[in-house]
Amino acid sequence: MTDGTPDNDGKSGGGLPAHDEAALSARLGSLDQKLSKIQDDRKFQTDQSETGSGNAQSRASAMAVGLRLSSELVAGVVVGTILGWGFDRLLSTSPWGLIVFMLLGFVAGVMNVMRSAGVAPKS
Repeated sequence: MTDGTPDNDGKSGGGLPAHDEAALSARLGSLDQKLSKIQDDRKFQTDQSETGSGNAQSRASAMAVGLRLSSELVAGVVVGTILGWGFDRLLSTSPWGLIVFMLLGFVAGVMNVMRSAGVAPKS
């Protein structure tokens, strides 16, 4: 027609001939296959590139956890030692306060490490 509307000579209800719909469907299927292949290739390449950096990242994360756990243990012992030394100076009980509080600091540090590592339940 001259007004730009499609006429119905051999065309399906959607406005396209049946053989054009089949060709379009085939092209769409082919495009979907190509797109899936490209996405799989990109995913494979991304997985390979992340493997090298992921390994370094996991090592860095493990090192961070190790440093945190060791610092908690050392902090417990240091705080216990300082408190024991302070009580010894205050009460004039020379080695006993230091020994007792150093041991208590060690126990507290081990408990903190166990809680942080997930071995002991958090209270």
